[in-house]
Amino acid sequence: MRAIARNTRPVIRHPSAAFIPPVLTQIRLVRPRSTTLLGVRYLATINTSLVSSPTHSDPLVGVQLSTSVKPHFKKILIANRGEIACRIIRTARKLGVKTVAVYSEADKDCIHVKMADEAFCIGPAPSTESYLNIDKILAVAKATGAQAIHPGYGFLSESSVFAERIKDSGLIFIGPPTSAIKSMGSKRESKEIMIAAGVPCVPGYHGSDQSSEALLKGAEQTGYPLLIKPTHGGGGKGMRIVRDPKSFQDELESAKREAIKSFSNDEVLLERWLEKPRHVEVQVFADTLGGCVALWERDCSVQRRHQKIIEEAPAPGLSPELKKDLAEKAVAAAKAVDYVGAGTVEFIMDAETGEYFFMEMNTRLQVEHPVTEMVTGIDLVEWQLSVAAGNPLPLTQDQIPCIGHAFEARIYAERPESNFLPDAGKLLHTKAPVNVPHRLETGFWEGDEISSYYDPMISKLIVHGSDRSSALSLLRSALDEYQVVGPSTNIEFLKNVISHKVFNAGPVETSFVQTYQEDLFPIKKIPNEILAQAALYLLLRNEKEFKSLNNNKLWFQLVNRRFGDNDNNNIKSFKINNKNIKIQIKEFEYIIKINDNDKKEEEEEIFINSTSELLKNGDNNEIISIINNNYNLKSTIIPVLFKNKFAEEFEKLHIFNNSFHYILSNQTSLIKIENSNSLNSSNSNLSKELISPMPATVIDIKISKGEKVKENQILIILESMKMEISIRSNKNGIIKKINVNKGKVVEEGEILVELE
Repeated sequence: MRAIARNTRPVIRHPSAAFIPPVLTQIRLVRPRSTTLLGVRYLATINTSLVSSPTHSDPLVGVQLSTSVKPHFKKILIANRGEIACRIIRTARKLGVKTVAVYSEADKDCIHVKMADEAFCIGPAPSTESYLNIDKILAVAKATGAQAIHPGYGFLSESSVFAERIKDSGLIFIGPPTSAIKSMGSKRESKEIMIAAGVPCVPGYHGSDQSSEALLKGAEQTGYPLLIKPTHGGGGKGMRIVRDPKSFQDELESAKREAIKSFSNDEVLLERWLEKPRHVEVQVFADTLGGCVALWERDCSVQRRHQKIIEEAPAPGLSPELKKDLAEKAVAAAKAVDYVGAGTVEFIMDAETGEYFFMEMNTRLQVEHPVTEMVTGIDLVEWQLSVAAGNPLPLTQDQIPCIGHAFEARIYAERPESNFLPDAGKLLHTKAPVNVPHRLETGFWEGDEISSYYDPMISKLIVHGSDRSSALSLLRSALDEYQVVGPSTNIEFLKNVISHKVFNAGPVETSFVQTYQEDLFPIKKIPNEILAQAALYLLLRNEKEFKSLNNNKLWFQLVNRRFGDNDNNNIKSFKINNKNIKIQIKEFEYIIKINDNDKKEEEEEIFINSTSELLKNGDNNEIISIINNNYNLKSTIIPVLFKNKFAEEFEKLHIFNNSFHYILSNQTSLIKIENSNSLNSSNSNLSKELISPMPATVIDIKISKGEKVKENQILIILESMKMEISIRSNKNGIIKKINVNKGKVVEEGEILVELE
């Protein structure tokens, strides 16, 4: 991967009028505007490939894009952070539009701060004091002379109050009118509008009476299973599926708490829950002159916690008639609220019958917008800026192409094996794919911190192919090459998803992850060859360190091969993943013996040629070995030191070999210590201590000292990255001690409650 200075800006090249959707987004590096030299660091995710030559015909040949009647803005402010802020800056720079970034104290070193022409700190890390602070954002906009504000997605992007305040300040909101945000921001009101416009809606309770009695009655009328959904906001926040009427009240309270924190509004609606639903959405775009088009559909059915993780365009398995009907209904939905700008109309579709219903309209640019850009060749951010300046849409409906197939995989800092709990921490090592055409959107450098204050998405990996099969093959190869060390990620899980035969076959349902959980979370056996190579790496590393300390002493350069030594003196022992590994050093080879329990008859011997090399590449270590005189094994090894909950140090070895990422625990003594999954398993039935699985804030304590509790009872509720985590009792018992209070910020592994 290339090393670039932090103030070097990757830029998407501007497509011509006869643009053919590329397999990836091209980037070029431009000189920084500032002459100040910053430290060279690796960019966490950049595209290092070149655009492949297209083989298909150009659908836009002869089509003239509309000439802008009004000029672009001279300067805009971006009221967001991370990859979406970087995405907007790239298009703005392409158009010659100056940009102003805002950032919190936690984001002072992030990419968007360095890419923008100007950047201003607007407060501490909590989003309520920074990215949600309207007064501070408007003050920066006025002080810098910005003419318009782009909200990105999340934060204030769907706030009608924010849009109105911008308008009142004499600035332009790059988005829809306030009336449309209000109408579509309320899922209750939007469904009433859609029904009037002839757009089918899911049966359920959409009433304004939010009393517990009214909602309980609405639940009984809707029937179970049902979905509780906040009427404002999105992203899966505050959504709960209820199958048992007895749990309705608890789930309702939890949904309302999460909604009020995420959207400052706890109003909810109830919907019939389809057991086999697909999530299909249509990208729409409208101008101020009455023009409105659909830019085809996307399928976003692969989800966890009601949040998308893989999106594709177009949606597979739909007939031309159904595609046309969805597009027409989406345009009707947009026109019903006099929509302007980029929006997405989301539908829930019965996978068995093909019947579909309106879910909601997102009045902003979506996270997954790149897949639409890849199949249409349209820069949606450029359209946003043009339409906000008062220009008509560049293309009519019949001029919008749909070429090939595109996938987007969201790379999250999270622990899929622990119910997808968000993770946080420093990006210690990152390496983007280098051999696969792709587009990679990110807001982080290697060395940056993934903060528990914000969404845990690290990047978005996008590929484009001539058809679904080709695009899927590219995505598989790109994920195989993508390396991230630091917080846990979902990369290995994504590999399992896209390799699953059901996903490969075509459309899937939103219950895909739960339905095929066993397949998607296979027990991962670590090959003995990898264990042997890890032990050899430790041996060679120790040898290098020893030599470096004694580099002026010729005798010490023969560390492991002294004249007169017998074989027993040339045996080194290691304990990796609770396996005892011994390396016997011979003249021409290493004999490596591996066993679990010191029984000699169960040992496996592996022979590695003594020509094995340990190569240093920055902080990375590459080791090349000849295994059993048969084949070469080349791995990249990233060592990371950790402390477990008992403050004992141990070392994780991240080994990238071919398409696999193995994580091994190097136990420096032969005393058995907890392995790297100790924090995930510490709330087991054997433990009397319940710990926090991640950095979080205590938002509710449900118990008191001395209280009797039952197994699975909720004791404490945590909040991290806008998500609630319930800490439940792992057995029947009595509360011995509560170590936290409401509002306390706790670290991963911190003891919350002790049971007698």
